[in-house]
Amino acid sequence: MNYIDQLNPAQQKAVLKINGPILIIAGAGAGKTKTVTTRIVNLIKSGIQPENILAITFTNKAAKEMRERVHQMIEGDRDLHAVIGNRHPFLSTFHSLGVYILKNFGYTQGINKNFTILDRDDSRKKVKEILVRKGHDPKKVEPSKVLNMISKNKGENITLAEYTTKVLSGHDGFLGETVQAVWAQYDAELRKEKNVDFDDLLTLPVKIMKENPEIKQKLNNLWQYIHVDEYQDTNPIQYELCKLLAGENKNIVVVGDADQTIYSWRGANISHILEFENDFPGTEMVLLEENYRSTANIIEAANNVIEKNIYRKKKNLFTQKESGDKIEVYTGFDEVDESRYVIGKIKSLIQQGVEPKEIAVLYRANFQSRVLEESCLMFNVPYQVLGVRFFERKEIKDMISYLKAAVNRDSITDIKRTINTPARGIGAVSLIKIVEDRIKDLTQATQIKVKEYFALLDVIENKTKTEKLSEVFKYIFKNSGIEKSYLTKSEDDLEKLENIKELISLTTKYDGFEPEEALELFLEETSLMSDQDELDKKDQQNKVRLMTVHASKGLEYDYVFIVGMEESLFPYERANETSADRDDEEERRLFYVALTRAKKKLHLSNAIIRTIFGARQVRTMSNFIKDINEKLIDHNDNTTYNKVYGSNNGNKDNGDKRDLLDLSEIDW
Repeated sequence: MNYIDQLNPAQQKAVLKINGPILIIAGAGAGKTKTVTTRIVNLIKSGIQPENILAITFTNKAAKEMRERVHQMIEGDRDLHAVIGNRHPFLSTFHSLGVYILKNFGYTQGINKNFTILDRDDSRKKVKEILVRKGHDPKKVEPSKVLNMISKNKGENITLAEYTTKVLSGHDGFLGETVQAVWAQYDAELRKEKNVDFDDLLTLPVKIMKENPEIKQKLNNLWQYIHVDEYQDTNPIQYELCKLLAGENKNIVVVGDADQTIYSWRGANISHILEFENDFPGTEMVLLEENYRSTANIIEAANNVIEKNIYRKKKNLFTQKESGDKIEVYTGFDEVDESRYVIGKIKSLIQQGVEPKEIAVLYRANFQSRVLEESCLMFNVPYQVLGVRFFERKEIKDMISYLKAAVNRDSITDIKRTINTPARGIGAVSLIKIVEDRIKDLTQATQIKVKEYFALLDVIENKTKTEKLSEVFKYIFKNSGIEKSYLTKSEDDLEKLENIKELISLTTKYDGFEPEEALELFLEETSLMSDQDELDKKDQQNKVRLMTVHASKGLEYDYVFIVGMEESLFPYERANETSADRDDEEERRLFYVALTRAKKKLHLSNAIIRTIFGARQVRTMSNFIKDINEKLIDHNDNTTYNKVYGSNNGNKDNGDKRDLLDLSEIDW
């Protein structure tokens, strides 16, 4: 099968060029994954060895999709499959790539292959412990703020030594001194415990490659053709990693869209994609502008919005799909009225036969979900809020921590979490003595309990070497005391029991691997799980999705409702910002992303009055709606908008009245 014939001319151009740097500007829904996967298969058909090809993306979901497509195309080509057998390209997320490099070369930084990856909550707890030991009040010096500053600097490719120099020169004042001291202790404790955090998965590989030219050369020889997805979302440390991996031959292909740069708050730098041609002279740029996802009206509206931005690579999305429905705009009296209208509309769609999982409600800020959830319950609409992660539930973390503590006795974090879970009568003072290896100073009764605990870890460790992972978890569940502790039959405890049983069910997918390989895969995959991966795991649930616009990136739905379209909410108003123009552009990019999630029908809504931080405020309709050509919009005849402004019926003059609002003249 000739996969190249299935591509449009622009996609073919990106696929057929073999060597040198390529910048693929891919608009929303323009088939970038299809282009990249076809290019990878074409490289292999051209004689490039599969193991010499690397592709990096941001989420496990995207990496999995890319992997499945490549494997399917290879297996569908009998001749190609016969030549390469089971050899495949390395397709992963940035963090999984970091894990691979650390497992192979982490010894240069004193890290062995059994390191544990701390999640954000464990990192915060460790920072809090360090602050307390240094005499700080966590209520005055917030652990989350300190951790965020450490993470921000790591993401900006700033080392502890460089930050120390900045602090000595007066940077960040007193807080900077605190951050510097905590950072130093934090890193030291992670290394001692054979642990790393998420930032280390990127900073340490960069450090290894910079300090060890022979390792860099080895990786450059291994991966001779580099592909980077969503390049516009890279932060400075990811950008540095990409440049190091590209090496001297510079066979690097980056795919992205400056119009979808929405993560500057976590370090994404739009200049990376805008200046790619300067970083790699001789770059060939390819524009993917044909959208295969949305109707023509949705695409035209998205173009109306984004063309107002300056910091972008110009392109114009188009589609060969039909015009489709107009964009419906609804104005509610308040957020309750708005949410009841939206969920009522969704209820009607479901009654007409639309699958709930094909409907999404997007909002700018998390607080907006509460009233939507209440309306879902009122209308009996099945829903799922994206953001509640299964692997971050306490009972699940407790189970996994037993596993981590068993295979890594240096992980004080996991020992602290499990040694008194469930309660064994080992207090805080006893725990300090255990951590300091002063078990002999404990009472005789406590020593017996501690020995029983470590004997349990010994058994678990032995089982990880000989038994299926699901059987190991069954043993932990029954013999740690966790099962017994939740048998009180309260509703909350029953839910926790069901969650643990779900964990055991999930681990059966690793039962086909050798025990030690299964353990390694499980710990890596669960540590790197993202919100979208969590949604992917539950895709079989036929429920309406509620999520922030940020969380919707990369997803698509037949029917999309974007709520809260008001000035100061969307676009979101930030206080004390110095780069107002760029912030406004990012908000517009965020709206562009939201619009282009919709395939068939798009709904926008706002409220005239909204309760913010307990105060009822009069709101103004978002200017983003005004950016859309009026001919594409249908103002619902029953909306509060029309009670205030009169029916629009396509009349542009009436549309200009949207800024006028005198509540005293409204008879509610």
